[in-house]
Amino acid sequence: MIEFKTEEMTINMGPNHPSTHGVLRLILKLDGEIVKDCEPVIGYLHRSIERSGQDLTYYQFIPVLDRFDYLSNIFSEYVYVLAVEKVAGIECPVRADFIRVLTMEINRITSHLFWLGTFVLDLGATSIIMYTMRERELLFDLLEELTGQRMMYNYIRIGGVNHDLPPGWTDRLRDFLKNFRNRIDEYESIVTDNPIFRARVENIGVLKLDRLMSYGVTGPTLRASGMAYDLRRDEPYSVYDQLDFDIPTGKNGDSLDRYRVRLQEMRESAKILEQALAMIPEGHVKARKIPALYKAPPGEAYVQIEAPRGNMGCYYISDGSTRPARVKLRGASFHNLAILPEAIKGSPISDIMAIFGSMDVIIPEVDR
Repeated sequence: MIEFKTEEMTINMGPNHPSTHGVLRLILKLDGEIVKDCEPVIGYLHRSIERSGQDLTYYQFIPVLDRFDYLSNIFSEYVYVLAVEKVAGIECPVRADFIRVLTMEINRITSHLFWLGTFVLDLGATSIIMYTMRERELLFDLLEELTGQRMMYNYIRIGGVNHDLPPGWTDRLRDFLKNFRNRIDEYESIVTDNPIFRARVENIGVLKLDRLMSYGVTGPTLRASGMAYDLRRDEPYSVYDQLDFDIPTGKNGDSLDRYRVRLQEMRESAKILEQALAMIPEGHVKARKIPALYKAPPGEAYVQIEAPRGNMGCYYISDGSTRPARVKLRGASFHNLAILPEAIKGSPISDIMAIFGSMDVIIPEVDR
């Protein structure tokens, strides 16, 4: 009887690969087409963002934070400003808090729309990204009208926001929301029950809850495995405690559940936006005039918020000068990437992007 022997092959996937959405390198050990081991290599996009904070004034650092996670810039700005406000004891006006929630939930939807289009594109379906970009551009129009930028907004300020809502802006957002749920239904009709899509994602990349928790994974990837943990509800900040929304969860923790959770999260964000529009009061959008060379009182604080990819945190230390003494950022993508080897071991190499793409990892957030 003939015995066949196989040798493991080591190959590089990336750092230049269209499906990694950034300069990520995966060192893969393969037995035939089966992945035996995976070692992510990071750092290609390191920009020393945290160190930059020690050389810049408080306001100069905000535009740099827009580059931390370029798909959810508002969250990067907000988590830093929230930490500064906590140390300084500054209370944001209620109207500004509602505006912050509006911009964050719009930004959450734009991030999920981009993820949905590119994820399904990576699996070979080219049409859905045209539809998700259509809605994303409409929301970018609103953000551009409000902040002056389609991305890299530089809008959140210590004690509030840069300026008030433009006339008619809330009406235009309401007009968008009227049709948005129907658009999500369209996405589902195109994607969810497509037999090719289901074959690529169902029971693929299953992640157990205990392993996710041991890696510190949060956000939709955690919720897809059955844990209804969301900082907006469990450790509320801003005005989220006044808003009613559900926490979507999955059961199997596979790529299909991760897809479904994010799709449902867009519906919940639309619900939050409708409530915030109905509840937003009149008033000021800044607590007080903060000088350009603001000196925060000495102290330190850690805050975390629910960003599109999971918990985004900021540990901030002030020494009383015009610059932060230290800023440490926590990005959910780092933890999502850390568990990737466990998710893909034993899977065919063709399933890597069906698994990795479902985790929505943003490389700039990993490398900083």
